[in-house]
Amino acid sequence: MIDKRERAVLFRHRLQQAMAEQGLSQAGLARAAVVDRSTVSQLLAPGLARLPNAQLAAECAAALGVSADWLLGLSDRRERAADLVAAAMTMTEAPRALVDDQIFAWHREAAGYKIRHVPAGLPDMLKTPAILRWESEPTQGRTLEQAIGASEDRLGWMRSQRSDYEIAMPYHELASFARGEGLYRGLDPVLRRAQLAGMAALHDQLYPSLRVHVFDARRLFSAPLTVFGPLLAALYIGQSYLAFRDRARVAAFTRHFDALVRDAMVPSRDFPSLLHGLAAEAG
Repeated sequence: MIDKRERAVLFRHRLQQAMAEQGLSQAGLARAAVVDRSTVSQLLAPGLARLPNAQLAAECAAALGVSADWLLGLSDRRERAADLVAAAMTMTEAPRALVDDQIFAWHREAAGYKIRHVPAGLPDMLKTPAILRWESEPTQGRTLEQAIGASEDRLGWMRSQRSDYEIAMPYHELASFARGEGLYRGLDPVLRRAQLAGMAALHDQLYPSLRVHVFDARRLFSAPLTVFGPLLAALYIGQSYLAFRDRARVAAFTRHFDALVRDAMVPSRDFPSLLHGLAAEAG
């Protein structure tokens, strides 16, 4: 809490700062806020403990592209409420590609933090080159080998970082893959067995910095999502990502992920054994 005189001094300082950043003179601010120039002069006059009324504060803030709360010293965030909301949640394109530019940029931003991930299918960072090639056939705009090369380079970078990766995935996805059902119908059993063996070997190699838990989607469902440490959480909805940066929502996604881990039917230490068992069903 500060008294009126101190708040008036803070308001005058912030008003001058915002005007300078916007290149607005007193006359320019008066025109933009639709007030007399003398009104602006009084607000900026040193030694006067004058605070604007709510309407004038709002008009000045709108003209300067800042929040009225910031001008009045009620907040240290100068962004307007609508801008804060827009920054807290964004929708970005999710192209049909493995480890696309946006996802890779988020991984780089969160390097060193724990990454929590619920994949839409098999985890990208555990896929064999053969499965990457099979999934990349519909890629547009690049040759198949270019797509594979770019994906393998990025996955290699992710595997080499100091970030801890914790993955939770539903049992039915692994079972469908092993049996060649659904999306994986027609996929060569040799490729499926090699993928399962490769996942087990890579998990053993990277454990405990990589942990994969398997949950029962009948007990607890999850949409595909990734939580990049405390920085952001991204929800995959098909052609787009919904990305959240405000702490409350990132924390909510984190709690959801941790519930999947606590309720896992197969904990990470037993993941390789599960894969070896499923390999026997791969035909």
